[in-house]
Amino acid sequence: MSHSIKDVALRAGCSIATVSRVLAGKGYISDEARQKVEAAVKELGYRPNRVARSLRAQRSRVIGLVLSDICNPFFSEISRAVERVAVRHGYTVLICNTDEDPKREEHFLKLLEEEKVAGILLSPTRASAKSLDSSILPPLVLFDRKVAGKHLDSVVIDNEEAALKLTRHLLAGKHQKIAGIFGAKSYTASARIKGFQAAFIGAETRMAGIYQVPAFEAEGARIMAEILTNEPLVDAVVCSSALLATGAYTTLRQKGPHLLEAGGFVCFDDPSWASFVEPSVSVIRQPATTLGEAAADLLMKRIVDPTRSVSEIVLRGDLIERGK
Repeated sequence: MSHSIKDVALRAGCSIATVSRVLAGKGYISDEARQKVEAAVKELGYRPNRVARSLRAQRSRVIGLVLSDICNPFFSEISRAVERVAVRHGYTVLICNTDEDPKREEHFLKLLEEEKVAGILLSPTRASAKSLDSSILPPLVLFDRKVAGKHLDSVVIDNEEAALKLTRHLLAGKHQKIAGIFGAKSYTASARIKGFQAAFIGAETRMAGIYQVPAFEAEGARIMAEILTNEPLVDAVVCSSALLATGAYTTLRQKGPHLLEAGGFVCFDDPSWASFVEPSVSVIRQPATTLGEAAADLLMKRIVDPTRSVSEIVLRGDLIERGK
């Protein structure tokens, strides 16, 4: 007669989960509980079902990567870096795209929890605080953004400092009215706006407006056209993402070439076209590969040791000056 893991648990007087941890050699088990399980295994002649164990192990070798916008080249680069680290550790990556939709994010987090993935990497939407319950979710690491009120592992860029450097680059020139185009309300947008504003301390009259729109190419084109129409004195623009910058640049090529010719356009993310247009565009190059690798490494550590201290890694963006 063959016995099941349930039989072992009954004989040892403990839970099935405790038996599983003893057999797997993982997690904290008291010496007393371990001895009871080992004795029950020996008495019953229990042999683990290798097929079932293999299936469980296979499922546990998956991590979830929840992106806020898979079309953004910044997140594409992060995804490649995450996958490289995951494969090196024997994991497969399941990618989910929220399109900045809190409901989609909540759906994916629930799905990943139900599928019992080994861990989750998350670029959170601005409403994430409502759906993040680390007590029921698998090991979790945030990247690119943090969530107010949540003490979780995270890897982010120093967005405030980066926006400060980028804006000061324009202020060092002759530009007198500088506008800022930023994504919709989020941790990242808020930090970049703070840096943008801080650059104008002592030069307040040179700041034009701050415009926040969804971070899509079409929105960048639309808001740039609106600025050119309503703010004719604007002679320089800071754009906070590659997608917004691509849209805004397209509009400027058609309706505001004078601004481009004067080097009055800068942006985050270093889109592929920024280096070969004429004049070329100065950018903040974000260390996307380093960010993805660091976030994945943190998740691997969190999976191995769920009780380890929370880590926060802050990376710096590089100012690439062009167009001189």
